Parts: sequence; structure tokens; C-alpha cells
Amino acid sequence: MSDTLVKIGDAVAELDLDAVEPLVRDAVAAREEANAILEAMGAGMASVGELFESGEYFLADLVLAGEMMKEGVAVIEPLLKRDGQATKGAIILCTVKGDIHDIGKNLVGTMLGSAGFRVVDLGVDVPEEKVVEAIRTHGASSVALSVLLTTMVTSISDIVAAITEAGLRDQVKIAIGGACTTPELAERMQVDALGRDAVEAVRIFEGWLSD
Repeated sequence: MSDTLVKIGDAVAELDLDAVEPLVRDAVAAREEANAILEAMGAGMASVGELFESGEYFLADLVLAGEMMKEGVAVIEPLLKRDGQATKGAIILCTVKGDIHDIGKNLVGTMLGSAGFRVVDLGVDVPEEKVVEAIRTHGASSVALSVLLTTMVTSISDIVAAITEAGLRDQVKIAIGGACTTPELAERMQVDALGRDAVEAVRIFEGWLSD
């Protein structure tokens, strides 16, 4: 790994907001492969995740790191598209019907995107039929559902039921997350995983790649 790529990873890990984008531009100018630049940023983000889980970094730091990743990815996105960069697959992401909270959802989307997934973010207050349509349109095998309001957890079961009725349930894994979610809720809603935060979300979806 070149010195520039190492510096990119270190800058992300150290939350050096002003350094990431210029370093990524330097790497592009030096003709580093877009995939290598993405991997360097991903390595830095993995370090951020570890520091978050150990308690050294906090949620605000995780959000900042996510914004840094967006800035870096924006620089190399044209190269990724030009080179036909492969992704780890499409993930349908949304906040369920009746809930308009999006901070957690957006952070999960940023983290998954930086990990190499193609994130299809449907937004907030999303009805079940829109989720089914997106699965079909994008050939997705994974769905991430965010819910903050306890009163809206029934929307999870509505989405699971719609996916089942569409004949897609055997092809799709579903993860949920949000302040009101619990392991008991995940079991009751018959979903495949519960993510406590954005770091765990990445771990869940990467784990499913080998299933």
C-alpha cells in the first residue's frame, strides 16, 4: 500500500476532516486504483468502528467519520462508475411506514456504502409495496429496516408479509434496527437479524455474503 493510501486510512481513523478529501484527490492524481482508495478509506472506517465499540469514540464521531467517507467517495465515484466497480450487492434501506426519523438510517447507509455495498435508500415513511418493488427492480437480496417509534413496529411485519406474499422471502434477508428494537421483537417479526448500530449493521450484511 502506498504512503498516500496509508495516509488516507489514518486520516479517516483519526477523524481528520480537512485531510481526507485532499488526500483522495492526491491519490487519484497519482493514478491509484479507485478500488484501492476505497479500501483504504474502508480500513480507516473499520478502525473508527472499533474505537466506537470500545467507547473511545462516540456517536458524534461515527457521524463525522460517515461524512468524511461521503466526501472521499464523491471524489472517486466517477472512477468507480467508469471502471464498472463491482459491489457486494444491493441493500434496500428505509425507515418504515409511519416513521419519519432518518438519522440512524442515514448513518447505516453511509457505513454500508463505504463498505462496498450498493445502498438503495428509499427514504422515510416507506410502505411495504415500495420495498417489494425495490427488491425486484434492483435484484436485492438484503433489506435494512429502521424504526424508532414503538407504535410503528407493526410496519415491520407488514413489510415481511408483503415480501413473503410476493414469493421473495426465501431470497431476501431482513435486518432491523432502531431505538425500540429488541431481540424479542426481531424474533416476533420473523426477521433475520437485529443491528444495534451502524457498525454492527456492516458486520451483519458482510456476514450474509458468505451464507
